[in-house]
Amino acid sequence: MKKIMAIIRPEKITEVKLALEEKGFIGLTVSEVKGRGRQKGILQQWRGREYRVDMLPKVKLEIVVHDEEVEDVIQTIVSAARTGKIGDGKIFVSDVVEVVRVRTGERGKDAL
Repeated sequence: MKKIMAIIRPEKITEVKLALEEKGFIGLTVSEVKGRGRQKGILQQWRGREYRVDMLPKVKLEIVVHDEEVEDVIQTIVSAARTGKIGDGKIFVSDVVEVVRVRTGERGKDAL
């Protein structure tokens, strides 16, 4: 099993969620986060003065899937979240050692 963590633009979460649902990936966790990458923030103006906002609002999406589903999930997220502009986000994939469904006590692949 793998955990896919995607950091994307907040305005893209609905499109990504719907695209994942269409492919049958229903269970996910979404968190509002702040961060920055290569863009190092943005310049804004307020009352005639420029200031740098270096921690931008983003959305963190986490989903755990079977190994054979990883590429499909990645492609779905990329297709739905891409604008082609800097700040579109990143996707990280990591191993999941164990999953336990709290309600039933099921473990491993059965718990997904």
